Amino acid sequence: MTAANKSKPKYTNRALPSKGVDWLNNPVFNKGTAFTDAERDALGLRGLLPPHVQSMDEQVRRVMANFRAKSSDLERYIQLVALQDRNETLFYRVVMDHLEEMMPIIYTPTVGKACQEFGHIFRRSRGMYVSLNDRGNVQKVLENWPTRDVKVIVVTDGERILGLGDLGASGMGIPIGKLSLYTACAGIHPTQCLPITIDVGTNNENFLKDPLYTGLRQKRLTGADYDAMIEEFIVAARKTFPGVLIQFEDFGNSNAFRLLERYRHEVCTFNDDIQGTGSVALAGVLSALRITGGKMSDHRVLMLGAGEAGMGIADNIVAVLREEGLTLAEARKRIWFVDSKGLIVKSREGLVAHKLHYAHEHAPCSDLLSAVKSIKPTMLVGVSGQARAFTEEIVKLMGANNPRPVIFALSNPTSKAECTAEEAYKWTDGRAVFASGSPFAPVTLNGKTHVPGQGNNAYIFPGVGLGVVASGAKRVTDSMFVTAAKSLATLLREEELAEGRIYPSLKRIHEVSLKIAVAVAEEAYATKLTDQTRPADLTAFIKSQMFQPEYNHYA
Repeated sequence: MTAANKSKPKYTNRALPSKGVDWLNNPVFNKGTAFTDAERDALGLRGLLPPHVQSMDEQVRRVMANFRAKSSDLERYIQLVALQDRNETLFYRVVMDHLEEMMPIIYTPTVGKACQEFGHIFRRSRGMYVSLNDRGNVQKVLENWPTRDVKVIVVTDGERILGLGDLGASGMGIPIGKLSLYTACAGIHPTQCLPITIDVGTNNENFLKDPLYTGLRQKRLTGADYDAMIEEFIVAARKTFPGVLIQFEDFGNSNAFRLLERYRHEVCTFNDDIQGTGSVALAGVLSALRITGGKMSDHRVLMLGAGEAGMGIADNIVAVLREEGLTLAEARKRIWFVDSKGLIVKSREGLVAHKLHYAHEHAPCSDLLSAVKSIKPTMLVGVSGQARAFTEEIVKLMGANNPRPVIFALSNPTSKAECTAEEAYKWTDGRAVFASGSPFAPVTLNGKTHVPGQGNNAYIFPGVGLGVVASGAKRVTDSMFVTAAKSLATLLREEELAEGRIYPSLKRIHEVSLKIAVAVAEEAYATKLTDQTRPADLTAFIKSQMFQPEYNHYA
């Protein structure tokens, strides 16, 4: 059977290539050396490939041998990007089979370095760029995408990439990486994922002077013109890709809260830096309670960093506190913030709106150490991007005040972490309940091995997205993220807790994503956020929607 009369293969929404070399140049359909003899004859590939037909397992072994032979993580990142551009099915088989090894490469921390070097390592364009030059024509630009069956868009304007700041168009590595995790962790088909960068300029002087920078060489657009650009994009994206889920990613604080509030009630959208981070941190807190004992209302939380992540975490903890019977005001008083000016207190003038909720009556404290001494928190959470902000004195003080101090150093990438796992365990004699944003290796102290938890948003957003897409939900709510956090916390096994983990092993990520997707979908059906009829077996239905990286047969 030839390609011309072959029905469209499972899992794709793209037209089949027309001639031999086109099959090899199309990452959705390319199988490389795994094309069978029959396919080589039917598709015009005879002579275009080495004669030995390899199995996917053989291909994976070759990829992994080359991967492990690379001299740096950035080289490994470049290799994987090249594989993704060449053969998506093989890329996802490699990633899904070796997720713990691949996650730090395709996402944090290596993706941060890749974004910093984006113009220098650029090989082939992936996703879409919408720039100021496209104003008035954004819909026409989006219509250049080869399919309308897009289910998830991750979009950034590159202003606040991880803890690295304004990287402009070089921030494209983040949407690409996030969507790779949507597929690898939750099985949303890669052809249904679209990474987009909105290039409104950059204030990064190094990039503006870099001859290899790939974005617009001008200062960032702001104000009403910026808002009009975002509005045109949102309208065009919804019209071009009906029902699409739009995830805001790594926007600056000044825009992130405002844009989320502007669109959350009328568009199927969420901000992962606010809601996703808040959810994964809440899951870690709920797991930590299984170690420390007591209820959330028994704890005092001190947050270092009052941006998107910090506020998202605080709001999710407040939701749990209210479930325990506290009023909104009482719940908020359990949470304190330290920002660049010190402890956020009610007497401080000029506080922005999102900080006012957590401005309490208290004498000013100029720095984190004095705040820890005064507040005596049971939980210390860092989302500041300030490397080593949790000093030995601070961590030891947490240990002196608490039998099991909860210390989350969540800033990304690894270079920005507030402290390392080894420091947290060493300075508390192994009593800390620790989590970080980027991975740290297990730590052996006094004969006991501690396995630090990684508060990776990949535990949350892929499952939430899958639940939204599978159910056809029209909106994404805050309660979905609380539900996701609770689902994640229940999946932690006793033996994992005994190791010090507060998140399940990444080897179980598909189990995690499926459970979260089902819980989110159930909420969509219960709250009538979808017009779809609930399937009798929701778990089986969602599982059937999950992409598996297996080659189709074309002859």
